[in-house]
Amino acid sequence: MSSLYLLEQGAVVRQESERLIIYRDGARVADVPLLKLERVVVFGHVHLTTGAISALLRHGVDTTFLSWHGRLKGRLVALESKNIPLRVAQYERARDEAFASEVARRIVRAKVQSALRVIARYHRNHPEWSAPEETQELERVLDALGRPHTLSSLRGLEGQAAAVYFQAYGRMFRRSLRFQKRSRRPPQDPINAALSLGYSLLFSEAIAVVAAIGFDPYLGFFHAPEYGRCSLALDLMEEFRAAVVDRLVLMLFNMEVLLPEHFTAAENGGVWFSPDAKKRFLQEYENTMRRVFISKHVGHRTSFRRLLLEQAERLARVVQSGGGYEPYVAEP
Repeated sequence: MSSLYLLEQGAVVRQESERLIIYRDGARVADVPLLKLERVVVFGHVHLTTGAISALLRHGVDTTFLSWHGRLKGRLVALESKNIPLRVAQYERARDEAFASEVARRIVRAKVQSALRVIARYHRNHPEWSAPEETQELERVLDALGRPHTLSSLRGLEGQAAAVYFQAYGRMFRRSLRFQKRSRRPPQDPINAALSLGYSLLFSEAIAVVAAIGFDPYLGFFHAPEYGRCSLALDLMEEFRAAVVDRLVLMLFNMEVLLPEHFTAAENGGVWFSPDAKKRFLQEYENTMRRVFISKHVGHRTSFRRLLLEQAERLARVVQSGGGYEPYVAEP
């Protein structure tokens, strides 16, 4: 199974037999068998005909619509999940403050552990570099997360850890690249632009996974309910930010696959990918999500895309049957 990323502005996607046919300026430029499609991601102004939409719905192909710069606009879904027992249990568990705060504590703890592993791996590969102060502070937060906290306290600890982690992360980029802090809407430098696009892609996959399992994507345990925000998808995404996106962005810039000249500054603010650089980033992201490896977390060969699903299934079992949730932690 594969993913299809549609970036050509003005392209038209039609359905013929069991294939999607892509046209640009009236000329047929590509065709994709529907049976081989797992997901479609549409950027900006790409037109899907009624026939193409019907075919995607019929085949159950998850279809996500993003702005040209990567902001999630919506998804094409056939019907809501029929798993009402899971949703009922989810609503009940979300009102159980002890349960919600314990799941949240485990998610935040795993996120801090992943941050420490990103730092440790970079130091292992570059012994001349170190981040002792940031490591010490993250370990202090990790120690604090060994005991129960209220949800508001956990959110404070997570924000504190993220700020410290990005201080160290910014110094991992070599050559003339500079990354001072996380910025978004709009991103203020190439690294932030790459992180934002990567997080948007990961977020869209997390929404699709939790919805497919039968969860309500809008009701989470760590992220507070907020109108229009898929809080549960954000909860799941926290486990994979560092392992998937942070490591990918770091590798692409340090290996000079991405360069500062691959980005442009907009007149109204923000820094954005060039079209060719975006295509390369999407290719590398897709390779990362599909790459098979032996995960110590699950003890077998898997991929990040499969792990997203496995973690959602693991959370569903805990919500319905009890027990402790074990979030994913980045591999050492």
